[in-house]
Amino acid sequence: MIKAVEPMQTDPTTSRGTCRRWTQLAVLIAGCVCVALALASNYQVAATSAREPAQETRDFSKFSHNNASHQRLPCLLCHRRETNSSKPVRSSGHTPCAGCHSQQFAASSGPICTICHSNIESGNHQVKPFPSLKSFNMTFAHARHRSVACATCHKAINRGVAMSIPSGPDAHSTCYQCHTPRAQADGRDISSCTTCHKAGSFNRLSTSSKAFKASFGHELHKRQGVSCAECHKITGLTARSSQVSSPLATEHPSSQNVQSCETCHNDQRAFGIASFSNCKRCHQGPTFRF
Repeated sequence: MIKAVEPMQTDPTTSRGTCRRWTQLAVLIAGCVCVALALASNYQVAATSAREPAQETRDFSKFSHNNASHQRLPCLLCHRRETNSSKPVRSSGHTPCAGCHSQQFAASSGPICTICHSNIESGNHQVKPFPSLKSFNMTFAHARHRSVACATCHKAINRGVAMSIPSGPDAHSTCYQCHTPRAQADGRDISSCTTCHKAGSFNRLSTSSKAFKASFGHELHKRQGVSCAECHKITGLTARSSQVSSPLATEHPSSQNVQSCETCHNDQRAFGIASFSNCKRCHQGPTFRF
């Protein structure tokens, strides 16, 4: 006769001991993970502190557009374009600055207040006049403005010899004829400062050139019915000095493929160089150059 095998009996005491050991092991592992995370966090904080200067050492009495954090902010956050005023206008209130510098604004007369206000000690916080803008480069693409007449931006100066280049607040007055508040072009906002300006130094183009040394007069030629496009062509190049071509005023006769004074001064449309006496009509006085 085959006897049935009785099932193995589990000792309750042994089972509870095994569970306890597993629980202790899990707690130990969790503890090690927490310690590792804490050490990693402390290391990250220490590394960040080593890379960034302590907040107490920062100079909050000056504002810099070149600051990396400031450059990430939109210009319209601090400068309103509600009108066509040629001078930028600060945003009213402390909201744009206090959003990031709440700790500094908690002090009623901290150094950050002196950026925009005077008489801090007396409690009469007068607003300072807007400072002159000296830390911005300017970009302009003639190719994007083909439909705009040259005379919109360039006027005759120096007794009609040279042509002006918009600068300072006058430049804003000229540009704002089209770049009105919230103006759009090709689906993008063209009223913001960043449309034309980026942080960095700026060197203006000179209104002097070889043509001006040859007693050339833009205003004189304008009265004779010569248009800007007859001498200057928009090239589409991005370099500022190469966006618009100019005739070779000091090279005549020149190659037939190159535009020069002789293009018009060919004894047909206008007096030419057949007679040496005609040279003095353009080249005279101390400005004469071969």
